[in-house]
Amino acid sequence: MFKKLRNRFLIVNLVSISIMMLVAFATIYTITYQNVQRETSMELYKVSDFYHSPYNSSKMPRGEGQGSGTGGNTGSGSSSGSDSDSFPSDTIGGDNGGPGGDPNSPPARSVSFMIKTDDQWKITDTHSRFDMEDTFYTEALQKVDQDKVGDSERQTGQFTLDGTDWAYVVDPSGDGHMIVFIDVTAQQGILTNLIYTFAIVGLVMLIVIYFLSRYFANRSIAPVREAFEKQKQFIGDASHELKTPLAIISTNTDVLLANQEDTIANQAKWLHYIKSETERMTGLTNDLLYLTQMDDSRSTMIHAKFNMSDAVESIILPMEAVIFEKNISLDYNIEPNLTVHGNSEQIKQVILILLDNAVKYSGPKGAVNVTLQKQNNDVVLAVSNTGEGIAPEHLDRIFDRFYRTDSSRARKHGGHGLGLAIARSIVDQHKGEVYARSVVGEGATFYVRLS
Repeated sequence: MFKKLRNRFLIVNLVSISIMMLVAFATIYTITYQNVQRETSMELYKVSDFYHSPYNSSKMPRGEGQGSGTGGNTGSGSSSGSDSDSFPSDTIGGDNGGPGGDPNSPPARSVSFMIKTDDQWKITDTHSRFDMEDTFYTEALQKVDQDKVGDSERQTGQFTLDGTDWAYVVDPSGDGHMIVFIDVTAQQGILTNLIYTFAIVGLVMLIVIYFLSRYFANRSIAPVREAFEKQKQFIGDASHELKTPLAIISTNTDVLLANQEDTIANQAKWLHYIKSETERMTGLTNDLLYLTQMDDSRSTMIHAKFNMSDAVESIILPMEAVIFEKNISLDYNIEPNLTVHGNSEQIKQVILILLDNAVKYSGPKGAVNVTLQKQNNDVVLAVSNTGEGIAPEHLDRIFDRFYRTDSSRARKHGGHGLGLAIARSIVDQHKGEVYARSVVGEGATFYVRLS
């Protein structure tokens, strides 16, 4: 059950974080993509405007008549040779008109070239800073989506040719078209690297998050597992405690039914057994109900300041006679007029539980000692007794419900294992602390710290 719960927690956690990461990465990629596309378009239009400028046209080594009179391949070849005179290769990357730059060079930061065509999309002129094969211009022109080109509006697009990414813009030019191309391989590489980076980072993060989620899932489930185990143990212990008196009552009832003709006086022994076990069951159920009520009424309990010294004395004095009859010595040291904030009746019940346990387990001719004193800002009650003491492995569990260090000895003294659990519940409600210290073979001391 807990393994399934942990796995569900892991799945929900990983799915939620994966969706958040996917949304975040998609948002970052979309913003980056739009910025790259915007910068590419701006650069593309800037280069296109350069080729449309009258100053550049006047410096073009090929005139309009020459361009119209030559074929596509012939025009391309002749322009390649003349371009190197007007557009030197050492001006790549220089801004138009900038220091050290050629005013006739396109103001682009990447490689660019231009193709002019007639209205039938046949090449009439080309321009590039570098020597390019005629077939390259033809292949680049074939990549242009000619069907979407209108008569008056610019049309942009992108394509890949020989491993290089190109962006282009088509401008209607008189009776033909002028297509300007720029190399956007670097920009596309940024987007590709961004995807790879997101994939690697996302995978690493998911692995790390999986182990972190697994660790915290185990820690989160641990209290649930502990509470579930305690609940199972509580049900088992309560059933065991009720099983014995019910068995005795059933047996004694059968004896009475088997001797129906006998008088009540002769059967009184069996009736007393039934009554004794009934009282035992009543005490157990009352204790269980008290614990349940305390868990439900923690926020509604009325607390006020009361005299703790008087409360301790009011419990000790009536028990002196009982303790004396058991041949147990009692010594107490109560510091007067110590006050605490809480419910006096509940604190008296804690004192009674601790004192009663000390008397029960002090051993023959034992001794019980009770002290109440102020330590710093707290009031500390200590109830100690001589006897067998409590083993270290039991000290942290003696306040659990139905827990006994020795079940046979506890049954001999008539306990259910709920007294200390009730005491701890009351002290916790008062935001105090209850704990025990013991030396095996010498005795034990229970402390209650209140403020």
